[in-house]
Amino acid sequence: MIELFSKRIMVTGGHGFLGKHVVRKIQERGCHDIFIPDSKNYDLRIRENIIKAYQEAKPDIVIHLAAVVGGIGANRENPATFFYDNLMMGVQLMEEGRNLGIEKLVATGTICCYPKFTPVPFKEENLWNGYPEETNAPYGLAKKMLLVQSQSYRQQYGFNSIFLLPVNLYGPGDNFDPRSSHVIPALIKKVSDAKKEGRDEIEVWGDGSATREFLYVEDCAEAIVLATQIYEKSEPVNIGAGFEISIKDLIKKICHIMEYKGKIIWDTTKPNGQPRRCLDVSRAEKEFGFKAKVRFDEGLKKAIEWYEDSK
Repeated sequence: MIELFSKRIMVTGGHGFLGKHVVRKIQERGCHDIFIPDSKNYDLRIRENIIKAYQEAKPDIVIHLAAVVGGIGANRENPATFFYDNLMMGVQLMEEGRNLGIEKLVATGTICCYPKFTPVPFKEENLWNGYPEETNAPYGLAKKMLLVQSQSYRQQYGFNSIFLLPVNLYGPGDNFDPRSSHVIPALIKKVSDAKKEGRDEIEVWGDGSATREFLYVEDCAEAIVLATQIYEKSEPVNIGAGFEISIKDLIKKICHIMEYKGKIIWDTTKPNGQPRRCLDVSRAEKEFGFKAKVRFDEGLKKAIEWYEDSK
């Protein structure tokens, strides 16, 4: 096990939704030599900025969380941006890390790496059995290239990197901007706005049949830090809670918690996205002892309370 208190650690995306929790988990383990390259001063799409960040941080370990992300709408509008930005950040970060001889790089992928029609629960060995769901394939494939790079760099150079596949995250501090948010914050905001404006109906994309799995953001941060300390293999690892819920049941749950009685109108002209999503999470438990702790209803209430209090 790597003892983090003695390490210098660089966390890309460390000011973000997930990153803040990861940084706190690292600090709880006694490490305070943490460098967070902010996007204003370190555009990680540009190689020279990555080199500058490495020179200033002199990290032993890099945890790469920075990403250009969004929901179905944002992915459909910006497929090239999502592909290029995520690919360039990750590929160059690993290459320059190898050149400098860093001790370990932790790369985070996405559940969007999986093929559109993957048997449920998704097992890591299913990753290459088809093309990802079309609306987020460019993003998913850009992140998936980090797995190819990680495995090939370990084979050729002996470079120590690992690849984690987190499921959809949620919790306090999430992104509630409707132009780029994921499904849970988007639905919470829809219901909140409808209540505030006195509307007796809300419109939701798709037909409600698609299923998703959600992981509380603090649980995901714990998984990433455990993997950083313990996991040393090339095989990808799912990070999730091991359950699925339909979008129809999700919106009902949100409406119930928020005490909204209005009607749900399904806009079936809009895509559902991937038909089903649920991970097999047994590898994470076996390899580094991770198991999600926060129950979905409990986490959902916390996310809703945070949003209502922040307005």
